[in-house]
Amino acid sequence: MAKSKGQSKATNHEPAIENRRARYDYAISDTVDCGIKLTGTEIKSVRLARVNLAEGFARADGDPAQLTLHNVHIGEYPNAASHFQHQPVRDRVLLANRREIDKLAQAASEKGVTLVPLRMHFVSGRAKVVIGIGRGKKSYDKRESIKARDAKRDMDRALKGG
Repeated sequence: MAKSKGQSKATNHEPAIENRRARYDYAISDTVDCGIKLTGTEIKSVRLARVNLAEGFARADGDPAQLTLHNVHIGEYPNAASHFQHQPVRDRVLLANRREIDKLAQAASEKGVTLVPLRMHFVSGRAKVVIGIGRGKKSYDKRESIKARDAKRDMDRALKGG
């Protein structure tokens, strides 16, 4: 079916793969939305949500700093022949503006700060990764987060009347 002139291009954010563990383990101060360089079978696997971001991290390496994503598992595409398959865990190049890369590289150079992949989603058919600047939480910080979340849930439940 043809589009009329007034319609804008739909942005498909599905499937959105979340790294829920990162928000629990790290205090996220800032985020940057980056593109990611993938092969054909990798992008098909991402569309099937066969991605694990939990162990992943990003690093800015090189003289002109380049962002790379490490330890992210993208499962094999089930409908491809074995000689067309990609390596499930490999370093993948992230695409961002020079200013954003420099900001992330400067933040990551501080002690105790790491670049964490928070979310992978699609914008206009292209895969994007949200990278967060995270500082590791101590166990008591995690307990405080859980207490605050439980208190908020109880208040919402009381206001709802249930």
